Amino acid sequence: MHWLWAIIVGFVLGLIARAILPGKQHQPLWLTTIFGIIGGILGNAVAGWIGVHDTRGIDWIRHLLQLAGAVVVVGLGDMVYMMFRGNKRQVT
Repeated sequence: MHWLWAIIVGFVLGLIARAILPGKQHQPLWLTTIFGIIGGILGNAVAGWIGVHDTRGIDWIRHLLQLAGAVVVVGLGDMVYMMFRGNKRQVT
């Protein structure tokens, strides 16, 4: 069940990150979901490192860190995706 939640949260984080980032992102939706999952994991790790991984109520700081991680990973991932995808388009 944890994998299902990771996919759902990664999908939502990836979509929100794409909406926050300026311009058009070119990666497919499945890759956005994977980038969102990685960003969520990164945000959870940072929350654990600064000591806010387990609080009472809603963990707003952890959620903001997850979103920040997703924005960074989606932004960097899009650049890497376009670097590889752009080279393929120039060859043909």
